Amino acid sequence: MKIYEFAGFPNPRRLRIFLAEKGISGIDFSQIDVPNGAHREQSFLEKNPYGTVPTLELEDGSYISETVAICRYFEEVHPTPSLFGDDARSKAEIEMWQRRAEHALFDPIATYFHHATPGLGPLERYQNIEWGEANLRFFQNEMVRLDARLANFSFIGGAAYSIADITALCAIDFGGFVDISIPENLNNLARWYEGMSNRPSASA
Repeated sequence: MKIYEFAGFPNPRRLRIFLAEKGISGIDFSQIDVPNGAHREQSFLEKNPYGTVPTLELEDGSYISETVAICRYFEEVHPTPSLFGDDARSKAEIEMWQRRAEHALFDPIATYFHHATPGLGPLERYQNIEWGEANLRFFQNEMVRLDARLANFSFIGGAAYSIADITALCAIDFGGFVDISIPENLNNLARWYEGMSNRPSASA
């Protein structure tokens, strides 16, 4: 079993944190030099035609890509501790908050990076600064909503740590990479962020 990634990028980091929380080790990590375009080379596209990392190679030679799909695979193979919920309600609520964290926080800050900053430089085939700035506002608005959510919960998905916390942590850390920080008035989000950053898995 092997994971193709570029260490430090947000999506590979999500998977690394997930694996660390599960206590899964012994997997071979192979680095794909994304900043220099290795993800677009034919040898990698044969593994994942979408050219994205991380990509999981299974022992039978098949591949799974998309971060949450890979995490779901490991959740099924190693069901404890659960990071997708334990019962019908918790699974639904974690799925809801995971999708919100991904679509309203993680994806917007990535879009801001690719469109309104130098991004990956020559690898950026198209940039729309106005769209990038709009996504920054989406990201900032979602931080406000999460702050309200965390007034009543210790974790984004509810009572327990979950993949929703992993996605939100990686999104906010990526925001910091492009100099976008948690506003000072969002005390609940800041408290949550400190707790998540102090978990051993955050440095996986």
